[in-house]
Amino acid sequence: MGSKANKPELIVNGKRLDGRAFDELRPLKIEAGVLKNADGSAYLEWGNNKVLAAIYGPVETQPKHMAEPTRAIIKCRYQMAPFSSLSEHGRTGPNRRATEISKVTKEVFENVVMLNEFPGSMINIFIEILQSDGGTRAAGITAASVALASAGIHMKDLVYAVSVGKIGEELVLDLNMIEDNYSDSDMPMAISPRNNSILLLQMDGGYTKEQLARAMKMAVDAGKTISSIQKEALRDVYKKVAERYESV
Repeated sequence: MGSKANKPELIVNGKRLDGRAFDELRPLKIEAGVLKNADGSAYLEWGNNKVLAAIYGPVETQPKHMAEPTRAIIKCRYQMAPFSSLSEHGRTGPNRRATEISKVTKEVFENVVMLNEFPGSMINIFIEILQSDGGTRAAGITAASVALASAGIHMKDLVYAVSVGKIGEELVLDLNMIEDNYSDSDMPMAISPRNNSILLLQMDGGYTKEQLARAMKMAVDAGKTISSIQKEALRDVYKKVAERYESV
């Protein structure tokens, strides 16, 4: 979060700086099956975020001593391209933030991928942030879920993620970069929509009990839209495959 001394006004005349209502998502577009050489993939545009997710596997575990005889293991690498934002410009290789997001993303999917179906194997998840404007961990998880499904990897549910923040006493959904930097609180969540179980909850700042309940409801309500777009992206892949077969 940014310095309070030079904090910009984030709500003007009851609207956020980008014109959105407090409970409004940024425009979201997802396309599945975009990489020919990956087992599964997805491209996501969420506001000004642009994210590419790729799945390779299940494959033989490397190094072999890490293999689990009764289930698959998941490896995840989240990375921001050096050109993705001004703040990340010039960075190459892993950093502390990318390592932490890779870890929590891995843990999200360990709870939904049916790992027992692939004993001794490894599933690799790669998330590349091509352009960043706040909320990239939520965008990466949402894209990776579609990529896993497009790879045909069995999951208990199609996970989505979204953040809810606090500006003053107002709760706001899906923070962009300036809101993320200068809000009073930020709480990204990953949710399994089948039973609304929370697979990830990270909190930067404080919430009252009542605010926390409202924030979770905002995330779940927004998840209906996000899940619908995820499913439509997967349906489009199968439609294209069917059309190719019909044209032969």
